[in-house]
Amino acid sequence: MRLIPVSLLKPGMVLGKRIYNSDGLILLAEGVELTDGIIRRLDGLDLSYIYIEDAMTEDIVIPELVSQQTKLEAMRSIRQGFKNLEERPTLKGSFLHLGKTFSGMMENMMDEISSVNESMVLLTDMNTNDFNLYQHSLNVCLYSMVLGISYGYSRDEVRVLGLGALLHDIGKTRISPGLIQKPGRLTEEEFREVQKHTEIGYKILKDEPNIPLLSAHCALQHHERLDGSGYPRGLKGAETHEYAKWIAITDSYDAMTTHRVYKPAMLPHQAVEVMYAGSGTLYEQRFLAMFRDRVAIYPPGMTVRLSTGETGVVSKINYDVPHRPVIRVLNNSEGEELQLPYEIDMSESLAVMIAGTG
Repeated sequence: MRLIPVSLLKPGMVLGKRIYNSDGLILLAEGVELTDGIIRRLDGLDLSYIYIEDAMTEDIVIPELVSQQTKLEAMRSIRQGFKNLEERPTLKGSFLHLGKTFSGMMENMMDEISSVNESMVLLTDMNTNDFNLYQHSLNVCLYSMVLGISYGYSRDEVRVLGLGALLHDIGKTRISPGLIQKPGRLTEEEFREVQKHTEIGYKILKDEPNIPLLSAHCALQHHERLDGSGYPRGLKGAETHEYAKWIAITDSYDAMTTHRVYKPAMLPHQAVEVMYAGSGTLYEQRFLAMFRDRVAIYPPGMTVRLSTGETGVVSKINYDVPHRPVIRVLNNSEGEELQLPYEIDMSESLAVMIAGTG
């Protein structure tokens, strides 16, 4: 399987990973053969990249943090729970279903993540056609749990962090969808309205007996920044809880690497570079360093151009040095396709660098 730009799609190619619509429902399933009509449809969605299957990379497997079944069940629970909130006329009353709905789901995801020996922060569905609240919430939850486990949090602490990450944007269920999905730049008034989702989320969660108060604070504080430039309170440094600092990183990363109506998705290494520009000012430096060490900057299947002029596909991650993966070379420096592809382990071939992607 390989990740290629939509602009290079050709009829006859086979879709490698499913594509979702804006409600988090499957739009196209894996295994679908692309036709001219489907390609035009994909181009109309403004996708940047999708996964395809081909003979040269058929053995390259895109790892998953949790099983497809667990993800689908989680998506159904998130979609139903959030839609129940969207349809309520007011925020009065209890939301007991939130804790009950997500508690078992959190346990299942923790079990699956903990069972993986070398869990990494991986893009769960880079080809999602646009930013949707349900997929984003699940992605941020999974990324945050991986980092929490790697950091050494106890199971109970990871549960609280994961629940806070899952529900960090729940306040957006009370914001007009037109503002959330607006294709152009928000006015100052519109931006202030969107910013209210942090305080709304806190109000929804803070008094629920099945939701830890720290999880509610994650909803309130995930847009705070170290230098006080965040919102809603302009907190600085240690004034923000460390769980919210983790979520600030995973939320930003997922937002950058997911296509939005007003901005195409960045590739992982591009997003990490942008975030590192805010190390120590926007994001906690030690947390960002761990994130960098745990994120697959060049995930399996990504097409890369090497400093030698050759091009190929990432076939394997070196977990000790994720920025130096194993590359399957498919084309020589003249651009000619090789009859017998071969692999370069960049952790051993130190003179070889990745010069570009896509």
